[in-house]
Amino acid sequence: MTLAPANGKPFGLQLPDYPWDALAPYLKTASEHPDGVVNLSIGTPVDPTPALIKDALVAAADAPGYPTTHGTLALRQAVVDWFARRRNVPGLSPEDVMPTVGSKELVAWLPLLLGLGPGDVVVRPTVAYPTYDMGAVFAGATSVAADSLDELDAGTLARVRLVWVNSPGNPTGIVRSVAELRGLVEAARKLGAVVASDECYGELGWGEWDAQRGGEPVPSILDPRVSGGSNEGLLAVYSLSKQSNLAGYRAAFVAGDSAIVANLVNSRKHAGMIVPAPVQEAMRVALGDDAHVQAQKDLYRKRREQLVGALEAFGLTIHHSEAGLYLWCTAGEDTWTTIGRLAGLGIVAGPGTFYGEAGNGFVRVALTGSDERIAAAASRLNANS
Repeated sequence: MTLAPANGKPFGLQLPDYPWDALAPYLKTASEHPDGVVNLSIGTPVDPTPALIKDALVAAADAPGYPTTHGTLALRQAVVDWFARRRNVPGLSPEDVMPTVGSKELVAWLPLLLGLGPGDVVVRPTVAYPTYDMGAVFAGATSVAADSLDELDAGTLARVRLVWVNSPGNPTGIVRSVAELRGLVEAARKLGAVVASDECYGELGWGEWDAQRGGEPVPSILDPRVSGGSNEGLLAVYSLSKQSNLAGYRAAFVAGDSAIVANLVNSRKHAGMIVPAPVQEAMRVALGDDAHVQAQKDLYRKRREQLVGALEAFGLTIHHSEAGLYLWCTAGEDTWTTIGRLAGLGIVAGPGTFYGEAGNGFVRVALTGSDERIAAAASRLNANS
């Protein structure tokens, strides 16, 4: 017997299957390689959490009382200082910052917390992280894929309430310039829509966006050159998972429009969506130390350089990938054909089809393997070039 309410519908959200489950047979094939599997399909950090962050977590472990939803003032000030120092965003108020339980939960719940519902449109990039679509589903809104609001017809434009921008992008590694971001902000403001910018790879620019090698820093949506000096209608979402190896801490934050952030804080108080106090303190310490971020980026740069040459030798062409922890590649064939050929070498990559129809033919290769596993993958690719 299946329990169901009076309307006859089964309990539970009727969501699509989690896409990564489709990789199971390819992971099995790759795991049979005599030298072991190299799993580069998911961008989960593998390097140790820096000692100063672990020490901060331990020191704050005696936390018998409830933490605040808005976050400690010390943490929010650390976010403000970090924005000014690293993202060219001066003058942000601590009141306009809020910690979140990782960035994925905010991406998933933001449309609902903004009050969106049936008839409202959420715009997300054409090749994008699936959770943008899921956020629209949870709110009962409609998700539309577009890289520019100019691509939408008048009827759709009239219903746009939220525009997601992801720069640097996952999985493509695309970086939107100051001019591109400013144009998007201006277009969204004309519609009265919120722009939410998922910027969690902002410290991981390469080539022209590699600030440590003479490039330009990746711009934030809150950069005055983008925002025009006003954060009205703008939210920047950030995570410490990648730059500080804190994926297991679920350490992230949102900042921007004063009224929106205040409303988010109030809603989350009602829902009990709170970052634990020891994690808040660990975040504060992490945001104040740039040395560990640079050391981690140097590790990823070395791994990236190894994989770029090896993937190209194997016959893959790398598109975009100007920033972030992934290489967005194509062999000019069906996505699953490439996934199968890599699995035969004991390498698991992420199927581009997981990121929308425009991802067909592509695979996403993560840089998040140990030095030894990245070297093993490069060796296998070069040997089969």
